[in-house]
Parts: sequence; C-alpha cells; structure tokens
Amino acid sequence: MTDEKKISCRNVWKLYGDDPAGFLASHNNKPTTQAIRDGNYIPAVRDATIDVHTGEILVIMGLSGSGKSTLVRCMSKLIDPTGGEIDFDGTDLLRASKEELIEIRRHKMGMVFQNFALLPHRNVIQNIAFPLEVQGINKEEREAKAREIIELVGLEGRDKYFPRELSGGQQQRVGLARSLAAEPDVWFLDEPFSALDPLIRKEMQNEFLRLQNMLHKTIVFITHDFDEAIRLADRIAIMFEGEIVQVGTAEELITNPATDYVAEFTRDIPRAKLLSVASLMQPTKKKKAGKLSVKASDRIASVASAVLMQPDDVTVLDDAGKICGELSRDQVAAILFDTETTSAGA
Repeated sequence: MTDEKKISCRNVWKLYGDDPAGFLASHNNKPTTQAIRDGNYIPAVRDATIDVHTGEILVIMGLSGSGKSTLVRCMSKLIDPTGGEIDFDGTDLLRASKEELIEIRRHKMGMVFQNFALLPHRNVIQNIAFPLEVQGINKEEREAKAREIIELVGLEGRDKYFPRELSGGQQQRVGLARSLAAEPDVWFLDEPFSALDPLIRKEMQNEFLRLQNMLHKTIVFITHDFDEAIRLADRIAIMFEGEIVQVGTAEELITNPATDYVAEFTRDIPRAKLLSVASLMQPTKKKKAGKLSVKASDRIASVASAVLMQPDDVTVLDDAGKICGELSRDQVAAILFDTETTSAGA
C-alpha cells in the first residue's frame, strides 16, 4: 500500500425520492436527518468522504442496509450519486462521458459479486475470456490469456467445464479469474465469498490473499463478517445508516472505537489474535533487556504464554532491536480473559 490515492470520494450522497438532486442543492448539500425524513427521502449514502490508496485492500463493513454496496456502486459509477465528487485515478467520474466510463470499466475496473454471475451457456475458458471479447480481442489471443489466468487461480483441467459442473468455490474462482482478465487497476468485490460453505470460504480467502500478494491490486472489498475483514484488510471502513462512522486498521477500531456502534460491532472479536504488543505496552526506563524480550509488532496471542510465565514485566523491542516499552502479565491476562487493568505492574 502507498500514500497515492487511487480513488477519492468527497461528500458523496445517494438519496432516493422525488427530486433528490434538487433537494440536496436546496439544503447546500448538508441536509439534516430531520429534513431528509420530512422530505420523504431515503439516504442510502450520506456525505461519504474516503480515499482508497494504491495497492491497499480497503474493506467496507456494515449491517444490511448500511449503504456499503451502494457506496461501492457509486465509486464504480454503476449508479449515479446524487451529489459529491468521485475521482478515479485522475478522472472525475461524475463528469466523465459515457464513452470514458465504458473505457474505464473495460480496462481499469474488475468486479466480482456474491452470486458469481457466470454465463451458464459458456464454459470456463469462454467465461474468463468474455471481457476480452467485449474489448474486441481476437479469439486466439483472448483464450491464450484466459488459460494463463486459469492456471493462476488453480482451475487447470477445467477449462471446458460449464458452470453447472463446478462447485461453488470453483465457480467463484471463475468469477475472480474473469474479473482479472482485463488486468484491471482496481478490483471491486461485493461479498464474493458469503454464499460459500465455511471451509470453502476460508480456502477462497487464502486464494484471494495469494493472488493479491502476486498482483498488488487496489481492492475495495465488501463484507459483513468482521473475522473476514481482519484476515483481508489493510484498513476497514464501518458504515451505519449510510454514513462512514470510522476508518482505520482493525486494531484501531477495536482499541479506539469512534462510536458506541463501532464498539458493539467489534465487541466479540478475539483481542489476543488481533492486538499487537505495541498497542498495550507501557513506557519504560529500562536500558537493558530482561530475560525475555518481545517485539512491538508481535501479536498478543503469539507471546501470551511466555509473558504469563515471567515474574517481571517483559521488555519490548522495536524493529531495530531497541527497547521501546514493557509489557506486564496483568495486561496480557486482561486481554486473554477480557478483564480490566490499569497499567503495567498494577
């Protein structure tokens, strides 16, 4: 992930009603909740501002009806926002012509949806090659490219199978492969694994991370499963009733929730597997490491047993091997057993 912005959304609204654009303009693009209610409008997305950085996996989360799918459809201009600005790799999507949008979708965007959306009368290689066919690429060239992607996603030997002959996981691999055929800059995925059985879902998450490690795409991923978000995300955006209420790493959301809703949303997540030593350590005046040292980047779960066996606080080292803090047994126990502690040695 870099600091470069691939997508920038500024004050994006999506309202449903009689005259949403006129209503929004008449309220200076800042209507109150009461005004929206009085006007009989439905606020699918409310004043959303967020950046997607080049090479990152941004996961958008929320309960059903929170606006996450609508926001992503605005980002990709599958639906027209009521107001705001969306910059996609230097192009203002709200002012782009129809021809410009077609070119962007054909060459810069890949999309994967929950229901796979495979063409039932086409086999695997034909489904994967379809975006290249739309681009006008000849059959020999597009099928050669499709075969490369078939190998990439682990579907060797199934190029002539039809969707009905594949398992759910294999069908979703075809969906992933098809979205990669045009070598898009940005990958939009709307709950792509939620219809799969738990074991297959975990397998597809692993496959997804493997592909990302190879391809380094910019990814916007929708899910309602926080465990899935933890596994996949560089950053997480949580939405509630159309608003983005907090954006941060999973660790930031858990240790410093911006609202009661975020706190409740993350309440049952196992802290020890997620929190780093750095998030718990206390300052120290020690100049010399003790019998046991741990890294600030270590997860609590990975060092817990060793720390709990130590009679004294454990020294914490940064990436350069320098002492940067200390960690107590009480702090680790508080995370493991969900209790409160005040400070090291308390």
